[in-house]
Amino acid sequence: MSQPWIIVPAAGQGRRMGADKPKQYLTLNDEQPILAHTLARLHSAFPNARLVLCLDDDDRWFSPRWVPFAEWQRVSGGHERMDSVLNALLAMAAQEDDIVMVHDVARPCITSVDLHGLYQAALVHSAGALLSMPVADTMKRADSQGLSERTESRDGLWHALTPQGFRYALLRRALEAACQQNTLVTDEASAVEALGERPQLVSGRRDNVKITHPDDLALAAAIMASQASQANQDFDEQMLNHKG
Repeated sequence: MSQPWIIVPAAGQGRRMGADKPKQYLTLNDEQPILAHTLARLHSAFPNARLVLCLDDDDRWFSPRWVPFAEWQRVSGGHERMDSVLNALLAMAAQEDDIVMVHDVARPCITSVDLHGLYQAALVHSAGALLSMPVADTMKRADSQGLSERTESRDGLWHALTPQGFRYALLRRALEAACQQNTLVTDEASAVEALGERPQLVSGRRDNVKITHPDDLALAAAIMASQASQANQDFDEQMLNHKG
């Protein structure tokens, strides 16, 4: 099986965190930054993938030692996420049918199972695929004053997650079209949908959280500790079964 390209936009400033540095450089349990944890998860699932890391030109916190990939390149981040991803696409030596997976740097809890599930779906579906999860909460529509105006049906509604995966030519065409039309898209699937395509929704784990606010750090740390504990338990059970 061929390996994908992976784009990680990491040029944001994360101002909602109220920290003295971009959120991707805030540390989790073992004093490693979020960026290092995220890249380690991606590398664990696809050790031979080719990484394109989008960083601010004035980034003074980044260190190459956090990148475990043998093949990787740094590109300049743009003003918006879509600009960073398009910069990466233009800098890549990819083939038209290569699968390109784009993942949020602030989602360090992504699992190998979800990564491989998304990649397989992107291989099968010509319009690509995105990790997502069905909306479980009651959805409210607010008015301009923040008052609850009505309850929206959650039937057919999904939360978009990352990674999102598409063939190189399709993703590049979608983002170039969005730029030409001065349309701001907040994820890659939005740009692809604007072309009339219908990406496949791939149900992912609910613990694939995005670190956005200060209390998300503790949540992500707890999730990662729980995942590690479960992985150790699964390993111990496998060893006992093997011995038996």
